[in-house]
Amino acid sequence: MRIGFGKDLHRLVPERPLVIGGITIPYDKGEEGHSDGDVLIHAVADAILGALGMDDIGHIWPDTDPALSGLDSAIIAREVGKLAENRIENIDTVITLEKPKLEPFRKEIRDNLASLLGIPASRLNIKAKTAEGFGPIGRCEAIEAEAIVLLKD
Repeated sequence: MRIGFGKDLHRLVPERPLVIGGITIPYDKGEEGHSDGDVLIHAVADAILGALGMDDIGHIWPDTDPALSGLDSAIIAREVGKLAENRIENIDTVITLEKPKLEPFRKEIRDNLASLLGIPASRLNIKAKTAEGFGPIGRCEAIEAEAIVLLKD
C-alpha cells in the first residue's frame, strides 16, 4: 500500500464562484486562484500524486502558465484518477470553512468527485469543519481542504 497526503488553502473573495469537489456552492464569495480554486480537488490530487511518488499539481499544472488560467479542476481530478489506474482504496478528506454550511451539499460533492476520479463513492469520505471563528478561515476569509489517500501498490 502507498499513502499520500494533500492540503490546499485559498482566500475567499467576492465575485468568484465557490467550487468544492467540482460542485458550485451558493455563496457570496469564492476561491481566489489561477484555476477555479477548488481546494478539495487540489488536496485530493496532491494526495494521489504523492502516493504515486510524483510532483505536486503546481509542477504539473503551474499557475505561471497563462493557458491554464481559469482551469476547471475537474480536468485535474480526471487526470489523477487515470494516473492512479484503479488503485485507489480510499480517500478521506476534511474541508474547513466557516460559511456556508456544507452538510446539504456533502453527498453531491462526494458523488461528483468520486465520479471524476473513477471510483465508487463508498471509497471517498468528505467531512466539513469550521474554524470556530479563529483565524482567516474563522473570519470567512479563507477555505482549506486536506486529503489522505491509500493506494494499492
